[in-house]
Amino acid sequence: MKTILYFMLELKKKIINKIIKPTLKGLSKLNSHYKGFLYTGLMIIQNEPYLIEYNVRMGDPECQTILPKLNTDLIDIISACCDKKLNQVEIEWSNKKSLCVVLCSKGYPDIYQKNILINNLENFIPVENNFIFHAGTKRENGKIYSNGGRVLNFISLADDFIKARNEVHKCIEILNWKHGYYRGDIGFKVIDE
Repeated sequence: MKTILYFMLELKKKIINKIIKPTLKGLSKLNSHYKGFLYTGLMIIQNEPYLIEYNVRMGDPECQTILPKLNTDLIDIISACCDKKLNQVEIEWSNKKSLCVVLCSKGYPDIYQKNILINNLENFIPVENNFIFHAGTKRENGKIYSNGGRVLNFISLADDFIKARNEVHKCIEILNWKHGYYRGDIGFKVIDE
């Protein structure tokens, strides 16, 4: 586990030094006064980060994984950013580990069916520190149907990644949507089994 954490910390340093700092420096040179989200889409190859794209929005499902850890009100952060007072806001985070697994329509990313009833969702109530975010769903006549390839994002906060992953898998199994599938290997790089 220490080896994995070491590589994660080293990767974080590389991302900050090779991508984030040069980006901020470039914005400064352009005399840009950008306010908002700047999401860096990265590809990691042999522990080296490569920038694929920038987005001016939060990433999905990354956003769903990160926001449950945020203890500070997001609206307060956004308001402070707009008012140029972000340095006056203390942003607090939970120390819990967060893991997200996406429940996809069978066949995704290739050919998959839409408009499939998710029949157990209305009775499914996640326990504390477990969340479900809708991604590719729609509501018709009080019922929820799939409307895309990535359908639901299941997130769990726990003291460690193993517990978080186990909780997420348990929630997906309880939902028991027969028209969906999920990757069982999410989180394997940071979980020492």
